Amino acid sequence: MIRRFATTSVLALGLALPAHALDLTQMTPEERDIFREEVRAFLLEDPQVIMDAVAVLEQRQQQAQLQADLSLVSDNAGDIFDDGYSFVGGNPDGDITLVEFLDYRCGFCKRAHNEVAKLLETDGNIRLVVKEFPILGEQSMLASRYAVATKQIAGGDAYKALNDALMASNGEVNLRTLNRMASTFGLDSDAIQARMGSTEVTEEIQRTHALAQRLQITGTPTFVLQDELLRGYLPYDQMQALVDEKRG
Repeated sequence: MIRRFATTSVLALGLALPAHALDLTQMTPEERDIFREEVRAFLLEDPQVIMDAVAVLEQRQQQAQLQADLSLVSDNAGDIFDDGYSFVGGNPDGDITLVEFLDYRCGFCKRAHNEVAKLLETDGNIRLVVKEFPILGEQSMLASRYAVATKQIAGGDAYKALNDALMASNGEVNLRTLNRMASTFGLDSDAIQARMGSTEVTEEIQRTHALAQRLQITGTPTFVLQDELLRGYLPYDQMQALVDEKRG
């Protein structure tokens, strides 16, 4: 685009520049000065050209990122969709898989939690995989260790109950509040607390962090919907539209 408008502006003035004149490295100092003045005048006359060029650049960058993300998902599909330890909810036999990387201290994760729950309820044919990805400090890590320990000791239903409670809570996360949540669901808080520092819990969280690093995930929530990485919060309507698109 820039090449086109520069050529047009120079020719419009009837400047008799040699054939190499649009190659700045081959121009004489006088030719370069003339060309720069013409470009400057053109942009001042029609500054929308700059905005159009920026829009084209952004579109190309987005397309390049999309293609890179598709490759990342394909290369890491086993660890994303079937790692053997992450919680699987929704419809385990659903035709669409949605993977979520979350942090219990993330405000957008809390908002997304309700949107995902609505999607699972209204659609009924989505398999959900939850990845514990604590990145927002000590309270995030404490909550994730407790949640993973709960899953390892008491199973998926207990994990989901605790996960829902943590996402609904806006208070400080500490062992006292976590144990209170566990007791609400009839869980053995002593056993969970003893498990929190185990090698099994540590390895699960470390493996998820390593996967996130390979996928170039730096924030939460981040979703993987079938073959596509979705970085950031999405409302229910947009998620459902994307699911419909994947089915189509």
